[in-house]
Amino acid sequence: MKIDFATAVSTPLARNVRVILATGLLLAVTGCATDVTRWIAQTRNHQGDVALSRGNDLDAAEAYQLALKLAPHDEHAREGFVSVQLRLAENLFADSKFDDAVDALALAAKYAADDGRITALRSQIEQAEIKRDIVVSNFPSFKETSTNIRRSFAAIKRSTEEIGSSLARF
Repeated sequence: MKIDFATAVSTPLARNVRVILATGLLLAVTGCATDVTRWIAQTRNHQGDVALSRGNDLDAAEAYQLALKLAPHDEHAREGFVSVQLRLAENLFADSKFDDAVDALALAAKYAADDGRITALRSQIEQAEIKRDIVVSNFPSFKETSTNIRRSFAAIKRSTEEIGSSLARF
């Protein structure tokens, strides 16, 4: 007895088996998706921790940011990302790269808007920018003063040499 494939597939038992398999596959995939996402976020957090412990702030920031894309409410990723962005901003501030430092703080503020460390560093940067603007605006007068001081030192040096030669003759 030969069974036709099309007839076998269309039997009620075969349809039920297909529905059960499809349902099982759907449940397995959706149930695992959460676990896989959580696992990937934890892996990214671990990568961020390792990069941070090695002093590689840029890689740490990238790893934490990827973890936050998968799990936006992950506290570990938030804290790690904010602390790395603060370190990057402090380093940029120390190098007088004020705009880049403000950008790093803006990224940190997306995940911790009420963090006092961000506010304090932003305030320091703003004060430094004001001081820089004052120096730049007064630069022509500083240049003139510098030139006058150099002339005065040259005159003092000549006077010292003249006094020294006068004392040697005496």
